[in-house]
Amino acid sequence: MNKFKLKPVAVIAIVVVVAIAAGAFFFLSSEKTEKAEADGKAAPKPALTVTAAQPQPARLTIALAANGNIVAWQEAIIGSESNGLRLTDVRANVGDVVKAGQVLATFSTESVQADVAQARASLLEAQASASDAAANAERARTLQNSGALSTQQINQYLTTEKTARARAEAAQAVLGAQQLRGRQTEVLAPDSGVISARTATVGAVVSAGTELFRMVRKGRLEWRAEVTSAELGRITTGTTAVIRPASGGELRGRVRMIAPTVDPQTRSALVYVDLPASAGKDAPAKAGMFARGEFNLGTSEALTVPQRAIVVRDGFNFVFQLSADNRVSQIKVQTGRLVGDRVEIVSGLTADARIVVDGAGFLNDGDVVRISAAPEAAAGTSKTNTAPVLSVPASAASK
Repeated sequence: MNKFKLKPVAVIAIVVVVAIAAGAFFFLSSEKTEKAEADGKAAPKPALTVTAAQPQPARLTIALAANGNIVAWQEAIIGSESNGLRLTDVRANVGDVVKAGQVLATFSTESVQADVAQARASLLEAQASASDAAANAERARTLQNSGALSTQQINQYLTTEKTARARAEAAQAVLGAQQLRGRQTEVLAPDSGVISARTATVGAVVSAGTELFRMVRKGRLEWRAEVTSAELGRITTGTTAVIRPASGGELRGRVRMIAPTVDPQTRSALVYVDLPASAGKDAPAKAGMFARGEFNLGTSEALTVPQRAIVVRDGFNFVFQLSADNRVSQIKVQTGRLVGDRVEIVSGLTADARIVVDGAGFLNDGDVVRISAAPEAAAGTSKTNTAPVLSVPASAASK
């Protein structure tokens, strides 16, 4: 049986063909790889889909923050004018709103009425004696030139008349004093206001001058804010203020007076702010309550960005600015005042920059992002012409 054998020339030809085919394969594969790498460098894959916006200018109200206590504008002390009388009725309690002249408490009147009756009887007796003395003196005057009475007797009648008249006037004064004491058995409110304290107790026998009630006059309260001496010159009489008591709510007041002296220990001064009258137990602010507030110091232009665009890293504030190819750059900025959901940018950013808003906290410097079609620009445009009230610390406002 004859075996199949290849000639050397055929073997060489086969080897050459295989080598050419392998070279062509590797060449095409390398070309495709380089093309794919080139395509990848031309269009890198976005790291995240984000929203973008531009900083928006706004006119913000500058406010100087301060702390202080709410106290009574004036507190009246209502005491007893009678001495040694027993309290029979107490008609006012803490928190009651009273009017000027209203009866707050009454004392027992039995002993006073007895003293008034005795004084009235003494007055009638003195008036009768004075009338008799006046009649005798008149007869003595008619007989003065007749010689029927001596000069000494006539002078005696005239003196008796004057003495009796003086006794009648003294008795009249005693009656008036007893009647006044009778009127003092009723404790009256000296002014309109709110009762803030009561020590009067039914059945107690009190002496003159004993405190029975305390009252906030007119129901007026004031906020005594503590302001440092460095910031004191920025506040003037008539400056408006917004006060937020610890109980909640919001009050608006006006500076009535600035203290003429500064505390040498704390280097701060008191600013007296009148609060709107709010009487009764349901008033949002009460005397003795702690409150925070801000003084309105005018307005200023500011460049603001959404608060979501600020990224805090290593104790500093950053924003991610977008370039034309949607690549982000991490920029350090200095923030200022906060109003609503927007933050003032003091330095580090221009008004025409485009920054990342949503998703900024997940980015790194140099990342490529995809911009989402979000209504961020419309929202920013609607806030451009607003002038929100701004609450900032004193240190930030001084900048």
